[in-house]
Amino acid sequence: MHGRTSLAAVLLIGLCSAAAAAQELEILHVQNNVYAIFGAGGNIIVQVGSEGPVIVDSGSAGRSQDIMEAVATLSDRPIRGIINTHVHADHVGGNEIISTTAGFASGGTTGAGRRDATIYAHENLLLRMSGALGDGEPMPVGLWPGNTYFNDVKELFVNGEAIQILHAPRAHTDGDSIVFFRRSDVIAAGGVYSNTGFPVIDVPRGGTIDGLIAGLNTILDIIIPAPTQERGTMVVPAHGRIADEHDVLEYRDMVVIVRDRVRAMIDDGMTLDEIQDANPTFEYDPRYAAGSAFWTKEDFVEAVYTSLAQAP
Repeated sequence: MHGRTSLAAVLLIGLCSAAAAAQELEILHVQNNVYAIFGAGGNIIVQVGSEGPVIVDSGSAGRSQDIMEAVATLSDRPIRGIINTHVHADHVGGNEIISTTAGFASGGTTGAGRRDATIYAHENLLLRMSGALGDGEPMPVGLWPGNTYFNDVKELFVNGEAIQILHAPRAHTDGDSIVFFRRSDVIAAGGVYSNTGFPVIDVPRGGTIDGLIAGLNTILDIIIPAPTQERGTMVVPAHGRIADEHDVLEYRDMVVIVRDRVRAMIDDGMTLDEIQDANPTFEYDPRYAAGSAFWTKEDFVEAVYTSLAQAP
């Protein structure tokens, strides 16, 4: 069953507000057999087909039932797989409930068995979730991915389409993945790209400004625009609206300019307070500074400063 429905995000680092909990979900057709669900934490991408839906990220924990109901309007098949783009709770919070409740049930010779939806992610995401890297309490085991990769890319072929899961090293975090649906020509950017505000760089979890820029360049290398320079390859960010090449290019250029300014100020011997006073983001503030009270432009500048100061 294929169809669309309009059931009518700016959650960062896994904080789920009461307003978001009451937010109505919206489903949009992106391209071909790929859809996007908005309003359940981070944006969720759904690829549908005869083998069962594959979703990218699972939203906030409290929205799992709403997410499963939204996916059910697009496909009557059990969810086959979940791909996590990074470790933050508004992108992995639904892993356990969705993978077990919406997975495949199977009746075997040993009785009523079941095969849960497979959760895919980069190995660093699992290490962060399990607490193996020593950065806090482990997340519940039910959220952990069961199928990880440790090199540059993992490849799947589901619902008649090649899917590439590309590692973006030390970008938003050190376990970021960019997901490319090749036939549909859709990119799930994960935490590498959000167009609601200045980039979130989770330095304690391995994020860096240079890694973020490299991840944005990876997305730009994949994108092929339509002849009008709009549409073509479509990009679904972690938070915010669907984008095309121009949107990502403008965002990448902003990040590079701010990075270069902060680096020059560091080379001139300026302290973080002095750099904040100099306001290296000034012309971008009207566009990006209003994105979230949780992650401010000062937070962004501090993350840029810290990651540059820690770089070799």
